[in-house]
Amino acid sequence: MYKTTLSGQVWRFDSLKTLMAKASPARSGDALAGVIADSAEERMAAKIALTEILANPLIPYEQDEVTRLIIDTHDSAAFAAIRHLTVGDFRDWLLDDATDTATLQQVARAITPEMAAAVSKLMRNQDLILAASKCRVITRFRNTIGLPGHLSVRLQPNHPTDDMKGIAASMLDGLLYGAGDAVIGINPASDSLPVLAQLNHMLDDIIQRFAIPTQSCILTHVTNTLQLIERGAPVDLVFQSVAGTEAANSGFGINLALLQEAREAALSLNRGTLGNHVMYFETGQGSALSANAHHGVDQQTCEARAYAVARHFEPLLVNTVVGFIGPEYLYDGKQIIRAGLEDHFCGKLMGLPIGCDVCYTNHAEADQDDMDTLLTLLCNAGLTFLIGVPGADDIMLNYQSTSFHDALYARRLLGLKHAPEFAAWLAKMQIIDPDGTLRLTDARHPLLSVLPQGAPV
Repeated sequence: MYKTTLSGQVWRFDSLKTLMAKASPARSGDALAGVIADSAEERMAAKIALTEILANPLIPYEQDEVTRLIIDTHDSAAFAAIRHLTVGDFRDWLLDDATDTATLQQVARAITPEMAAAVSKLMRNQDLILAASKCRVITRFRNTIGLPGHLSVRLQPNHPTDDMKGIAASMLDGLLYGAGDAVIGINPASDSLPVLAQLNHMLDDIIQRFAIPTQSCILTHVTNTLQLIERGAPVDLVFQSVAGTEAANSGFGINLALLQEAREAALSLNRGTLGNHVMYFETGQGSALSANAHHGVDQQTCEARAYAVARHFEPLLVNTVVGFIGPEYLYDGKQIIRAGLEDHFCGKLMGLPIGCDVCYTNHAEADQDDMDTLLTLLCNAGLTFLIGVPGADDIMLNYQSTSFHDALYARRLLGLKHAPEFAAWLAKMQIIDPDGTLRLTDARHPLLSVLPQGAPV
């Protein structure tokens, strides 16, 4: 039992799970789950009570393999430096000027998802931005991602029928805008292995043909990728959506052992030239609730638990698709903005190379101005990468994301650079000038001289 007194009224919360849910900023997903605070007063009382406690796992060890992963891999030695802090003290410690990047890197694997989620509930948006800006997570495969003062872009050339020419056109368009240093990643419309293999070969063809220092990924189910590896397809990164509970991951058709098998298979290919970070994960608030696999835990804490899953496999990239699941979970622009800042903060704090798909569905109470706001805030917070879609409108997934132009805006506003190896290639290809400014190109540019061809199937 947790309790506090606010304006003469005693507020009681029967469990830590209830307390953390009631302390969460209002969002439609928690209302749908029936765990939201009934009033602003109850929410404030929960926040006050939360400041005085230590955060512990909310789902029993015996019931959930994600909880077992969190506890069994916890860095107890690094935890010694912060174990005495209550949630309120932890917030103050994170915002203290003496808590610098090196200190945060040392304790990253000592921070549990429940700790990260709990402290985020006590933080204003500016606190989330400031604390996240002090975190640095650097990963490598064919280039270096996450350096201070840099912003990478996932080039997302999706097509509703997996048409090779349509995908190639979007891909070349993105490259000529300087996008693609995070990854060239396709969400395929098909689960057909021959089609997936052809997409892999097409991406590999253009990367090898033009010696582009980046990596490719077909965002299909991990079991499909394992079969593609067995068939000799040129797989760079293994993708999978992950959630924060064993039951939710079972709904995705995965478990921790399967992810480990996939990582080992990708490592065996030895395709990275600079590093061996071979995993790419996506997450999103509401995924556990939508599968009725949240155990009564609020959606933001479930999301932070998904980061523990991702962290274990040392990924190259992780991104929250913050507004993708829909208004049932994040109703409007305000809720999407808050969730994006929470996700980025929790991911960075736990040591993840986290990016964000700054996005919304067409039936949400949000618009592109809301996304501009979130994008600007995240880039000031040190966002690792964002998504680049032609015109910001994904014609395959039917949602609104960010465009190649949005990345240019962020670079110009904040002086953010491409991954260094990719920037050198862009300069060599005369796509950017020595200062990083985009050059005008015409139909004679080498990238437009030939369309990539997929391997025979």
